[in-house]
Amino acid sequence: MFSLKPDFIEAQKRFEAFWACDVTDRPLVTNITFPVDNPVPVPQKRYDTLKDKWLDIDFRVKEISTNLHNKMFYADTLPIAKTNFGPEIFSAWCGCSYNFGETTAWSDPCVHDWEKDYDKAVLNMDHPLFRLLEDFTNKLLVEGKGHFITAMTDFHVGGDHLAALRDPSNLAMDMIENPDYVKRKLEDSQQEYFKVYDHFYNIIRSHNVPITTWMPLVSNEKYYVVSNDFSCMVSNKMFEEFFLDGIINECRFLDKSMYHLDGQSALRHLDMLLSIKELNGVQWVPGAGNEGFERWIPVYQKIQRAGKSIFIDGIDLSNIHLLFENLRPEGVWISGLKSISSKEEADYALKRITNWK
Repeated sequence: MFSLKPDFIEAQKRFEAFWACDVTDRPLVTNITFPVDNPVPVPQKRYDTLKDKWLDIDFRVKEISTNLHNKMFYADTLPIAKTNFGPEIFSAWCGCSYNFGETTAWSDPCVHDWEKDYDKAVLNMDHPLFRLLEDFTNKLLVEGKGHFITAMTDFHVGGDHLAALRDPSNLAMDMIENPDYVKRKLEDSQQEYFKVYDHFYNIIRSHNVPITTWMPLVSNEKYYVVSNDFSCMVSNKMFEEFFLDGIINECRFLDKSMYHLDGQSALRHLDMLLSIKELNGVQWVPGAGNEGFERWIPVYQKIQRAGKSIFIDGIDLSNIHLLFENLRPEGVWISGLKSISSKEEADYALKRITNWK
């Protein structure tokens, strides 16, 4: 199905088991690649501005394709082309000005007064950056036919979208001073997001390509990452009042969903998230300086007890026994293994994971 992943069908069975919080011959193992024997030189190009670099989608297609063809995708790692325009591109389509940096992009708030600016912050599917993403997606789908998978871009919706429209500190005050505007915009923008999602879902599936995102799971159904990084700034009470229903609706809209739980300040909301029947799994990201699987074993155990699948990132091979001793293999996704420098070491690790019962 994909020349860069000849064993895709076998890997796909493991992805399906992961979604079902189950396991086949072993759990998912991804984010391990090795260089091919005869790599092709990656194309280079100079630009006058960073914006020109981001918007040159024809060159980006060539660069992405070359980089993918220069890798061997080990275990369940997939050849995925990311249609990246920065995390706040959805907010740009809804009225925010947009800035391009070296490795990311960001928006400027466009709602300075709720009453005056509310109707300015609406989705425009004729926005030049929206049409450019359409073109980027289609060109990658053509380039990647039979070779690699084209992903959906990174949508930051819900609370993160409103934080972009208003600025996080202003949104925090709005939840006290202008709660009705916040709730209304959350509802309106969610319908805009569903419309955008369906639009790109239909484009990708029309090419018989599975759905994936910046979080490299795959599904032939509607899959996406649910998140609210802004939630680290709010209490349980406010999270429940303003955001929980929207997250539930998002999970119901999707067929497959992973919640991106980012930072210790957001961990307070885990119990509410685990109560969402339609949510399939959780990616726990403890944040810089707080890494280490052993530190968060109780969190992973809680997620697994709730019947949700688990994303585990960057566990060190020397500590992998802790994984086997404290969790069940069902519904576990191991993304990256530290201390692996060769295929022989990766083979050894994969054998140990396969024997985990």
